Amino acid sequence: MLLTIWVYAQIYGTSFAVGFVVLLAIHELGHYGAAKQRNLDVSLPAFIPFVGAWINLRQTPHDAETEAYVAFAGPFVGTLAAFACFWHASNNGDDFWMALAYSGFILNLFNLIPLSPLDGGRITQVLSPRIWFLGAPLLVALFFYRPSPMLILIGILALPSLAAAWRYNPADPAQQAYRNIPEATRYEYAAMYLGLTAFLAIMSFESHALLRHGSL
Repeated sequence: MLLTIWVYAQIYGTSFAVGFVVLLAIHELGHYGAAKQRNLDVSLPAFIPFVGAWINLRQTPHDAETEAYVAFAGPFVGTLAAFACFWHASNNGDDFWMALAYSGFILNLFNLIPLSPLDGGRITQVLSPRIWFLGAPLLVALFFYRPSPMLILIGILALPSLAAAWRYNPADPAQQAYRNIPEATRYEYAAMYLGLTAFLAIMSFESHALLRHGSL
């Protein structure tokens, strides 16, 4: 974590580096707290500059709903933290906090791309892992829009998940056991996912517009 702060500080300055890494940490601690709530063996967050942060689940979630619950907690808590920055910036006319808010909104929105190992993929698998085939072209389009080695890395990490989704058989007893959750629960997660995605998209646009037009 300290190394990540130091690396980002060389580019963006110490204050922004600390703020951004704190937002990353809050996002990951959302996952960590949710995993602990579900009695999963989980590590504290680990950080790599320009890659991000993650927690390591040392055991497989009990079912698809547990996996979605742990995945949703990160961007949900991360969004609350970004909105706190936005609220502070709006009330104090502070571009620094608005820049942090924008970074936090974008960070959490990116993580909601419906492709495993991103949070969005782990949330949407509660409906079907085949949804990941919708996330793959989004990642490719994002790469052409703004090329980044991190996107290539995520694409490589996503390949085993896409292969598993291709082989996915809803009639498989193991899959049925893992995904044996009420239909209403599936729709609840779909609604929460779409609602959070829409909110983050709106707030990303709003915070970026305020920064671009110097409205603060």
